[in-house]
Formats: sequence, structure tokens, C-alpha cells
Amino acid sequence: MKIFLLLVSTCCFLEATTAEDFRDTSKLRIIVFGAHPDDAEYKAGGAAALWAEQGHHVKLVSVTNGDIGHWAMAGGALARRRSAESAEVAKTLGVTSEVLDIHDGELMPTLENRRKITRLIREWNADVVISHRPWDYHPDHRYVGVLVQDAAYMVAVPFFMPLVTPLKKNPVFLYSSDRFQKPYPFEADIVVDVDPVFERKVDALTALVSQTFEGGALGSQERMDAAPPASQPELRAQWLREKWVKRQSGEAKRFRSGLIRWYGEEHAKSVKYAEAFEICEYGRQPSDADVRKLFPFLPSQ
Repeated sequence: MKIFLLLVSTCCFLEATTAEDFRDTSKLRIIVFGAHPDDAEYKAGGAAALWAEQGHHVKLVSVTNGDIGHWAMAGGALARRRSAESAEVAKTLGVTSEVLDIHDGELMPTLENRRKITRLIREWNADVVISHRPWDYHPDHRYVGVLVQDAAYMVAVPFFMPLVTPLKKNPVFLYSSDRFQKPYPFEADIVVDVDPVFERKVDALTALVSQTFEGGALGSQERMDAAPPASQPELRAQWLREKWVKRQSGEAKRFRSGLIRWYGEEHAKSVKYAEAFEICEYGRQPSDADVRKLFPFLPSQ
């Protein structure tokens, strides 16, 4: 199983990225870390599609292989299934994906894993790094946040992993949104209008069958039966769309003031769907002008 997953991950990377991509300094490079093969897609799929539309390079990384993320199956078969689902989402969004071979539910903030995260950020030559915040209900989510925080300094240290070229400049590190209140609530420093790519995001997420239609780790036969069957793909897509209308419109309503800040009141009041990000105090601290360069789909002032 581990050899197979490594090959899948490597193939995804090579197909989507060329030497020419790394030489093209006019394009941004964004890497999004999620704990499982759905988290990065859920949290930043809209922004990823917007970046990709403008020719920028986005990589979605699942730090675990998701091998216990289903109520009726587990192990290598599930890990392979979820890796394939994640790759299909990335294809629809126009981005790259990679799934690391770490067991679901067993991620720890070890030195080995810090090296893995640091290597990925360096090899992607990232301008922007997005992850979970380091407090969350799920230990894998928490430790992704911790590992990315730990990498925020190390990515530029030349004698930490000296065989992997350190970054010449520190990226901007961001957190994706959540609803956890302690030790402090999520702060929406950057809010993105994803209306232009909302339908594409939902279409992409239909590929996450094990999670969206079968219920994932906490699902059940009853819950799976409540979703439209695979024989009715149009009905399935509409069923999922209704769930994401509620979720993304909730983000737009919750962070309306952030939309006003970045888009102006007239535009912001018409936005239906949004994604939001918090600037981590580690890494480069961007000015508003820097944010508009890093999020070039935001309107210029």
C-alpha cells in the first residue's frame, strides 16, 4: 500500500509541474495542507480554482492517507480510493494534488513529519501556505497546524535539511476557516468571493464519493441511503450543491465585513459564497497591497 501511494503522489506531481513552471517567477505558487483527502479541497477549493484560472500553481496536500475515513471500509483499499478521489477533484479545479502515506488518525508532530512538511513547501517554492489552525476537534487537523507552524521558520534555515534548497523568502502562512472558539475564534483577515467558481467547486467535490455521499468515518448505511443513488448523478449533484450552498453562503454572511473590506460595499453585498483565511503571525506578514498581489483576483484599489 505505501509503495502504491507514493507512486500515485509522485505521478500527480510530475504530470502537473514542469521545470518551466518553476522558472516562471511571474506566477504564484500556493500549497494547501489538509489533514485528509478532502480537507484542503473543502477549505480552499474555490480560491484554488481562482488562482488556477489565472495560471498560478496550486498544490493540495493531504498529510494523511485517509485509510480509516469510512464507516464500512478501511486500510489500503480505502487509501487508494481516497487518493484517486482527491486527484479527480484536483483535475477539475485545475490544480495538483498529493497524498502522503501517513495513517489516518495517527499523525504526530514529529521531527520526521516536520521535515516532510518543510520539504514540500521548499520543493513547491511556495509564496502562500495554507493549513488548519493548530486547535481543532480532530488530532490530525491540530497536528497539521502545528507541523506547518513549525515549518514556517525552518523553510528558510539553510542547514535544516541542507540537501533541499531553502526558500530565499519566507512565504505568507494562512489558516483556513473554522468555528472553534478557544483559545480564540478564527479571524477572517482575507475573505474571497468564490461566486465565479462555486459551481466548479461543487462539481469537483462530487468526486469525493466516499465522504460526500457515503458519509465518511462517521457515516452509516442509513446515512448513505439518504443520499441519491449513483445511478442518478444529476440528482446527486443537486443534492450536494444544496449542502454547499448552505455552507458557503454561511461563510459569506459570517464574514460580510471582510468582503466589504476587500471588495467594497457595493460588490460585497451581492456575494453569495465565500472562503476566508486568517494570517498566521509566523512567516511573512503581508500588507494589504501584498495580499492583493498574492490574491490577484481581489479587485485593485
